[in-house]
Amino acid sequence: MKNTVVKAENIIKRYGDLVALDHFSLEISEGEIFGLLGPNGSGKTTTINCILSLLSFDKGSIEIFGKPMTPTSYDIKKNIGVIMQNVAVFDELTVYENIDYFCGLYITDKAQRKQYVDEAVEFVGLEDFLRFRPKKLSGGLLRRLNIACGIAHKPKLIILDEPTVAVDPQSRNRILEGIEELNRNGATVIYTSHYMEEVEQICTRIAIMDKGKKIAEGTKDELKRMIRNTETVTIEILGLEDRIKDRISTLPHVYSTEYDGTKLTVGCSGGKHNLVRILGVLQENDLSFGRVYSELPTLNDVFLEITGKALRDKED
Repeated sequence: MKNTVVKAENIIKRYGDLVALDHFSLEISEGEIFGLLGPNGSGKTTTINCILSLLSFDKGSIEIFGKPMTPTSYDIKKNIGVIMQNVAVFDELTVYENIDYFCGLYITDKAQRKQYVDEAVEFVGLEDFLRFRPKKLSGGLLRRLNIACGIAHKPKLIILDEPTVAVDPQSRNRILEGIEELNRNGATVIYTSHYMEEVEQICTRIAIMDKGKKIAEGTKDELKRMIRNTETVTIEILGLEDRIKDRISTLPHVYSTEYDGTKLTVGCSGGKHNLVRILGVLQENDLSFGRVYSELPTLNDVFLEITGKALRDKED
């Protein structure tokens, strides 16, 4: 049985009358890449700040590596790496000096620190930019510098908050590959992102939170089984009569049919032969159709169904 790295139990955090975290609980095991998702204002950042003991909370308890986490738990904090959405490096220092400084906060032995810094530089691919200052770096390179500063001391727990915001596809791919490599090398990772495809790609388990509560948790496949939609069939077709659309809507496992004049979209819940039955109805009526495709639900579908589609403009 794997050790528990993070255990938060019944956390309540209030800001006046606003309840930011409402009996929030979380347990993350050693070796996981754990995705923490939620709309703006759901409480993700508050959760991370409470886990790091940067924020006090009204009720509940948090343990890291089996020990209570407090603002003065420096023995725990030295084994944590934090990469926040806002890049936090020193503009006056070069790339190498920045990484060396942050590593030096935890590693005092000079020889070991140099080894760790060199390994961090190689890990994020910044060998050609060691003498550059942050203002001379592109957005993608700056993100990679930020990551290097956060992981150079080889922490056992790494928290990444939106690490790929506003970076080019090459840098994003490099960052995601790097996170998976860190995990293979023994780090437990907490990962937040609004890019659902990233979370689906790298996370072993995921929690979705909203309004300070955890509303769903599981692997990506377990989460997908929680929602109504299991398959969406789309067919390009012209002149579809209402009676035929209505006939399709009565097929087993079909719960929605939408037609915009050129494209029929059918939502299905369960069943193994939905596409065959839908096409059967069209063929029975001698209808010609164009492209046909079937899509399984994505994590984005799960997220929108669970949290709703209303716009959120409030930050955590």
